[in-house]
Amino acid sequence: MTDLPDNLSCGEQARLIPVVADTSKEVRAVSIVLAAMTAVPTFAKVLLGSIGQTVGVRSNLHCFTEVEFKKCLEEKRCRPDGLICVDGKRALPWNSIVEAKIGRNELQAEQITQYVALAKLNDVDAIITISNQFSALPTHHPLRLPKSSLKGIALYHWSWTSIVTHIMLLLGDMGVEDQDQQYILQEVLRYLSHESVGISRFDRMNPEWKDLVSKVQSGTPLSKSDAEVERSVAAWEQVSRNISLLMTQKIGTQVRLVMSRAQAEDPSIRLRDDCDLLVGEHQLRCVLDVPDAAAAMKIIADFQRRSLMVSMELTAPKDKQRASSRINWLIRQLAKSATNDLYIRARWPGRAGDTQTALAEARDNAAALERGREGMIPNSFEVLLVRDLGAKFSGAKTFIEALEEIVPYFYEQVGQHLRPYIANPPKLKDDRQADSAEQQSSASTESQTPSSPEVEPLVHTSPSDTPAVTEPTEDHAEPIN
Repeated sequence: MTDLPDNLSCGEQARLIPVVADTSKEVRAVSIVLAAMTAVPTFAKVLLGSIGQTVGVRSNLHCFTEVEFKKCLEEKRCRPDGLICVDGKRALPWNSIVEAKIGRNELQAEQITQYVALAKLNDVDAIITISNQFSALPTHHPLRLPKSSLKGIALYHWSWTSIVTHIMLLLGDMGVEDQDQQYILQEVLRYLSHESVGISRFDRMNPEWKDLVSKVQSGTPLSKSDAEVERSVAAWEQVSRNISLLMTQKIGTQVRLVMSRAQAEDPSIRLRDDCDLLVGEHQLRCVLDVPDAAAAMKIIADFQRRSLMVSMELTAPKDKQRASSRINWLIRQLAKSATNDLYIRARWPGRAGDTQTALAEARDNAAALERGREGMIPNSFEVLLVRDLGAKFSGAKTFIEALEEIVPYFYEQVGQHLRPYIANPPKLKDDRQADSAEQQSSASTESQTPSSPEVEPLVHTSPSDTPAVTEPTEDHAEPIN
């Protein structure tokens, strides 16, 4: 497709090597990414699939940059950075405006609102924004625009880091077999990873972060309506996404944020829940799901203690009937783990409280976890890394630096070593053991046989005397859970 779409008055086909002014960093980056999507179908499938847009084998994908629409807004000339068009024989045409920011430039609600109006005017289905800002899901957006203004237009967001991460996964285990396509993705990754381009992870908390920490420390009550509370929670949600992408890159497989269905469908619910947690318990939390790991990783930022905690919880082996056996099962898995700041917490049945001890002490004396719980058996264990940050907790940059160091460290020392317990399957009995058991049973029967030579009379029974045998029906079967 060399011709422009009918709704455009001008625009350029997206190029891998765009010719643009040196000051047009955003247009250059958008052009390279969009051109890579047209050249590498798997890349387009992954990126557009993240927003629910299917790109089939028979679909046609065309991308343009520096576009101008035939129908313009009267109050201002709008020139988005790009346009994505998808069409096919079996699907309705779909197109989306692309607007990007790079470096410390952030998306502005006024501009995106104008693009929404422009999209409605020109029958465009969606708007995709790209920036260094983060969102938990592509369907969540860093900007909070009124739902009424978005009616009929879908709004999505990709962070530059998420695009880089998708490329890294495609070049890794997920695989792109075509060598030319591999080369294209490698060059795009090389470009986006260069520091001069201006792509970065979320590296600084909001300006109100330090004051918020001071308020909690001094006992000042917080309110959910405080702007500093909402902005700090919004920053934490960006940090959470940043950490999930960081772990994805380090592990080489997709690490996802865990959230409820309601939170995934409506980002305002997650924001509200996190604000409630911060105001009520002076904590912020997130959970990471690592594929095939023994458990999810829970991360807690505690404002009162100015500490970070990362933990994983495992169910204790049900077929081990001694507390020491269950405790040693866990300790053996952590035999090679460093003991700095690592603890084990045991959870007990009933109303018995948890017990906790340092990993180093548990190695020397496993019974340390049983203190005051003698005769009881633990139900589950939690392995924790607790790091007291002190003044670093209040720092907008030092807080994130500590988090980016602690989470991978915990996974390296704990997460990748833990395995859920799987009981051994039952074994077939040895033939000799079976014969011996049969002989013992026979001998026992003979010893109980009367020594009298008298023979019991043979009694003939009629069919009516024979008790009926009822076959089990499906109604009597045990349910399978």
